[in-house]
Amino acid sequence: MTSLAQRLGTVRERIRQSCARCNRQPEEVRLIAASKTRDSDEIRDLQALGVNDFGESRVQEALPKIAALQERAPQWHFIGHLQSNKARQVAARFAWIHAVDSLHLGQRLSEAAVRSGISLNLLLQVNVARDPAKHGLDPDQLYAVVETLLPLPGVELRGLMTIGFQQADPARTRASFAALRGLLEGCRQRFGDGFTELSMGMSDDYTLAIEEGSTMIRLGTALFGARS
Repeated sequence: MTSLAQRLGTVRERIRQSCARCNRQPEEVRLIAASKTRDSDEIRDLQALGVNDFGESRVQEALPKIAALQERAPQWHFIGHLQSNKARQVAARFAWIHAVDSLHLGQRLSEAAVRSGISLNLLLQVNVARDPAKHGLDPDQLYAVVETLLPLPGVELRGLMTIGFQQADPARTRASFAALRGLLEGCRQRFGDGFTELSMGMSDDYTLAIEEGSTMIRLGTALFGARS
């Protein structure tokens, strides 16, 4: 059976190879362990191997783990779809919110951050494919939403996020990642250099995402193995 250390070693080597193909440094890519359905002991084991960024997708599942691991101080990322009525719970416990998919949610997170006296890092989720079955901002709406959210207190707009095509032709997946990179470049030109992050790439497509500029990859199965 492949161990956690072996899977992590494989992931790190694939990151290194992907970066070499596009003249990037592996340090430019933040590895986020998608720890949904994983327990606190598994997270501790991965921390012991040098991973300190963890992504959770369900508020109620995440809260006990965050409490149990408080002394270990991992960096918590909320990477799933977030309902606006959970904004306050998430704002108080997560440093990064990856899937801000509406103007309303961004506004609620700003209000929650101000109440808690903190600053949140936000990534705007873009539905690059305009797939009605997926969450995310329409690309045509993106700049208007950024313009409204940018001056709000308690939040910092740091970049963009997308979910690649599942089980798709690699060329189609690559094109969607390239499109998000183009939108990030547009944000930088219009709104300044604070837009630095591209959260794209999961276990099946992270090498393509890195080659197209991803700075954050969200890996579950590639690190932890298949869910039982």
